[in-house]
Amino acid sequence: MNEPTILVTGISGFIAKHCAVELLEHGYRVRGTVRGLDKADQVRTTLAARADVSRLEFAAADLLSDAGWADAMRGVHGVLHVASPFPLVQPKDEAELVRPAVDGSLRVLGAAKAAGVERFVQTSSTAAVIYGHRKRRPGAFTEADWTDVDDPHITAYTKSKTLAERAARDFVARECPRMYYASVNPGLVLGPLLDADAGSSANLIVDCLRGKYPGCPRLSFPVVDVRDVALAHRLALESSAASGGRFLATSDAVWFKDMMQPIKDRLGERARKIPTRELPNFMVRLVAIFDPATRSILPELGIDVRIDNSATRATLGMEFRSHTESAPAMAESLLRLGLV
Repeated sequence: MNEPTILVTGISGFIAKHCAVELLEHGYRVRGTVRGLDKADQVRTTLAARADVSRLEFAAADLLSDAGWADAMRGVHGVLHVASPFPLVQPKDEAELVRPAVDGSLRVLGAAKAAGVERFVQTSSTAAVIYGHRKRRPGAFTEADWTDVDDPHITAYTKSKTLAERAARDFVARECPRMYYASVNPGLVLGPLLDADAGSSANLIVDCLRGKYPGCPRLSFPVVDVRDVALAHRLALESSAASGGRFLATSDAVWFKDMMQPIKDRLGERARKIPTRELPNFMVRLVAIFDPATRSILPELGIDVRIDNSATRATLGMEFRSHTESAPAMAESLLRLGLV
């Protein structure tokens, strides 16, 4: 019996490479999309250090173009749609993020429908869950909650992830109700990098290791280990649960300073520049006058985010690594790869 082929979009990305390893280790054939095939050898080399890549192949396809997607979907059983932009600094024009996220998801889904793909798992985010609720916040966010995109304080990235997931769900319900669909909604993704191609979440830890920040803003947010995100994708793909599942991939929600402390504890002198003291809110607001990235976090200062993903844990039958493991693991990999 031939192994089923799973298409992983944006396979050169941080999460996607881990998803590819997870699939290859569990007997799947993997076809990964890259914008240009010149990147394929680099990805193959990275994955070869961790899995048998004899069942790995590549296809050229871009979220902003129809070209290549029909070929990419040929003979595919399931799709992990991981590709989506994730900037550290928000763009002036939100369409720079919203368009590729929404149009790209619909483009990939359309191609999957045309090819008769049976199962589709989309990488969404807790950003599509927890924002825009400043006046009426639930006690703990669950898989049933949605970000309010009409809130004037949400970022372009948050809007892009929310609208992309909603658009995908609407498309499946309307155009291909027989296709199994689920989303995996990770928090801030920590854990080890597989190579030097770092994503935006890693850049945050790089900045902290370099001593860019004098202290930690009073921010609380969900976190998760990338290895658990990859596992959640595979389990969602294989799930016997009804289509439409939404899986919150988080270990817990932590304050920024509590994410930094385990890095300093584990790495010692190598993490001497890591900030562990909490900055007063007024100081963060002062910095935000000059720094757009800081400005975008102001609405969330001091808000204690809580997550209840017990439904996800029960349905997928998994637990999640603590930030006390995943944060130092990311920092150690950054140092090992010479990125700090």
